[in-house]
Amino acid sequence: ELIKLNGSIELAPIVGLSEVIVDIVETGSTLRENGLTVLEEICPLSARVVVNPVSMKMDNARITQLIQAMRANLPGDRI
Repeated sequence: ELIKLNGSIELAPIVGLSEVIVDIVETGSTLRENGLTVLEEICPLSARVVVNPVSMKMDNARITQLIQAMRANLPGDRI
């Protein structure tokens, strides 16, 4: 049986709601803090910035500034 949970789903096995969970994790630290381990990676995921071509032309400076700000706050291997 599959059930959809929102929020802190790593608590589901702890409180007996599930035997396993599928979660999107960045570092896995929350899983470890709750005594859980990764059994299998289903697939790699990445975040994307999608910009409407017209918006990129009309508001290029602001969008470029936003992208640069995001890059400045991400580790180099994550860009």
